Amino acid sequence: MPRRIILDCDPGHDDAIALLLAAGSPEIDLVAVTTVAGNQTLEKVTRNALAVGTIARIEDVPFAAGAERPLVREQVVAPEYHGESGLDGPELPAPTVALDARHAVDLIVETIMAAAPGEITLVPTGALTNLALAVRREPRIAERVREVVWMGGAAHGGNLSPVAEYNAAIDPEAVRIVLEAGWPVVMVGLDLTHQALADRSVLDAIAAVDGAPAAFTLELLEFFRGTYREQGFEWPPVHDVCAVAYVVDPGCMTVRSAPIAVELHGELTTGQTVVDLRHPAPASCVTSVALGLDAPRMWGHVVDALARLA
Repeated sequence: MPRRIILDCDPGHDDAIALLLAAGSPEIDLVAVTTVAGNQTLEKVTRNALAVGTIARIEDVPFAAGAERPLVREQVVAPEYHGESGLDGPELPAPTVALDARHAVDLIVETIMAAAPGEITLVPTGALTNLALAVRREPRIAERVREVVWMGGAAHGGNLSPVAEYNAAIDPEAVRIVLEAGWPVVMVGLDLTHQALADRSVLDAIAAVDGAPAAFTLELLEFFRGTYREQGFEWPPVHDVCAVAYVVDPGCMTVRSAPIAVELHGELTTGQTVVDLRHPAPASCVTSVALGLDAPRMWGHVVDALARLA
């Protein structure tokens, strides 16, 4: 049976491709899309999500806007990677997908509580603000969610700072709430996503697919490659698609159970996700970290999804 997911995102080039994978994969039943401020302001990322939904012809799936800033910190955005719109490069269509009147937190809580226990998987690909607010508003969702698959954090190194990954660092208080909520959390962080490079073989495979979603994806990756080249990468790592790919095919990743915490107060380390890989995790551990990727297998799922969307 397809896995029912709520995709909580901040499009963002890699979020956009993650949304296309979720929409086109037969292994996924996309039940809601929610947005959170992160790569750009809430207004911009919500508009981007609706535009991607329009390109993918996503119907009968509610889209809702959520938190417009982190829980307690000042807002951070990333125009150096995603441009001023958050999705620079391709020309975006006027959205035909409607925005749900509900706040994203309400939609998340209502969807989980209406489903059977273990039926909904949460896939956040940005800051964890919406999830933290949702589990604080209705703590019972923690025992009803199948798992949280989060693109964020890192066991080794960072990108916003030498030790902190962007999604973790912009709202570390939300990360702590989510990690300590008691539900299973799979952290798909930089250790894995830096292996998900959109190299020439990937671009050629996508170029061979007909249809607007594949053409749009190529335009996204062309812009993304340019911004990442300025950061020292020959090919861009497409982070957020990895979280959705884990739900599609967990076997394409090597995942290890490990305790995970987040630093809130370090002068140089705020936002660092501290992953204890020294020993086997205790049986009670509900957090795990993705470390290894079969990249061709993962990209095969993306190409297949784009073909299905066409």
